[in-house]
Amino acid sequence: MKALFYVFSGTGNTEKICRSIYDIWKEKGVDCKYIKLQKDCEIANPREYDRIIIGYPVHAFNAPQPVLKFLKTFPKYSGNALVYFIKTSGEPLRFNDGSCARPYSILKKRSYSVAGEYHYVMPYNMIFRHSDRMAARMWRAAKIRLPIEAEEMLQGKRKTLPKALPKRAFSAFMRIEHVAMPILGRFFKTTDACISCGKCAAVCPMKNITMENGIPVFGKECIGCTRCSFGCQKMQLK
Repeated sequence: MKALFYVFSGTGNTEKICRSIYDIWKEKGVDCKYIKLQKDCEIANPREYDRIIIGYPVHAFNAPQPVLKFLKTFPKYSGNALVYFIKTSGEPLRFNDGSCARPYSILKKRSYSVAGEYHYVMPYNMIFRHSDRMAARMWRAAKIRLPIEAEEMLQGKRKTLPKALPKRAFSAFMRIEHVAMPILGRFFKTTDACISCGKCAAVCPMKNITMENGIPVFGKECIGCTRCSFGCQKMQLK
């Protein structure tokens, strides 16, 4: 059994979940390849794998823009691999169900077999912060589910994807974020607290940040993942 992981993670929740599945499968003898989904990342041959995991955080009730763009680069497929979506969000809202609609449509046109999705509610890292107690409860709940659901995917269990039209329509409307963020992102600036370490530029998955005279400069490919602020050395020292 061979498994391919393509994972996009902003603040780290999706990375944590997918790495856990990766570790569980490795312990069971599965030959796993893990690729962080970002600009100019490696493109593996999907025909060499039996399971394909696409991991992403829900952004505005959708898969993030780079995930959708990347899936469109997938070659036409005629193999037997099963694809699973692993998504995370900070709340269990049912409207998040519609986030898989566009990824599913893209892969279906390329003849991939999408077997289902798994949604993990993790500590909310944007807009507001969960308490440490609530964050710990969320992770405990995830750790209970992970071995069970990792085994389900390994055994090829199929799950029906949500198809409610209102949720899919709402997700389609909210994809306006994909247009708006590159525009808004160009106005981002650092404060006088910046120590010019360059870590924000190093961790940006879109390579959207460059250092000019020791100052981070934001380009026109921001997707609002906030990895730059979560990776900021100055914030981590507070």
